[in-house]
Amino acid sequence: MKKTRSAPGAKASLKACIDLKIAKIQSVEQDFPGAIIIHSLKDSTVVYMNSWGQQYLGVTLEQLHKMGTEYHNYFFNPDDAKDYVPKILGLLERNNDDEFVCFFQQVRKSPKHEWVWYLSSTRIFFRDELGTPLLTLTMALPVDAQHHIASKAQKMVEENNFLRNNTHIFNELTKREKEILKLMAMGLSSTQMAKKLHISQMTAATHRRNIKNKLQAQNNYDITKFAQAFDLI
Repeated sequence: MKKTRSAPGAKASLKACIDLKIAKIQSVEQDFPGAIIIHSLKDSTVVYMNSWGQQYLGVTLEQLHKMGTEYHNYFFNPDDAKDYVPKILGLLERNNDDEFVCFFQQVRKSPKHEWVWYLSSTRIFFRDELGTPLLTLTMALPVDAQHHIASKAQKMVEENNFLRNNTHIFNELTKREKEILKLMAMGLSSTQMAKKLHISQMTAATHRRNIKNKLQAQNNYDITKFAQAFDLI
């Protein structure tokens, strides 16, 4: 099948529209207390970053262009991407005019620096004549390290990582074992479980032993962590 090529004039017109949109952002960038980043959806590279963001990271826009997609691995914690990338992909798939997604992410100036929490918000910034998203705009605000939001963000990431790493283990439990796991986390003994579930004490004890083996639980804390992570308690 012969591919249809865009006319040079159409490409030039599209670029002119993009440049105009970016120029409007650039004209007011000093009014924003954080980083403004525009990404190309064609190759996930940075098209534009305001001076605030460039100064914080210690790079120029030209250097960001040369970094390409390595920009993401160098400045951002890849563990956080497991949470926010699906949100952004969903945003692009729905392709709604007024929708945006918010997420926490950790940023550092270089591998020698500590991670710093940011609260970011992303929306579709530019579409082509067919309505296909071409660019996204992200606003990223630093979170005070002493603020309670920073600790909550850290806890959220840890919980998400735990879920991803242990969902396959939890799914191996039977329905009855999940019931027992809940009661274990609540502190019930085998005798109390047996009475509540109308099973023998020996059966309850066997279930407890099997659950600990499947979860590789060393203590009650491990049991409770599983039960809380998977909303049993």
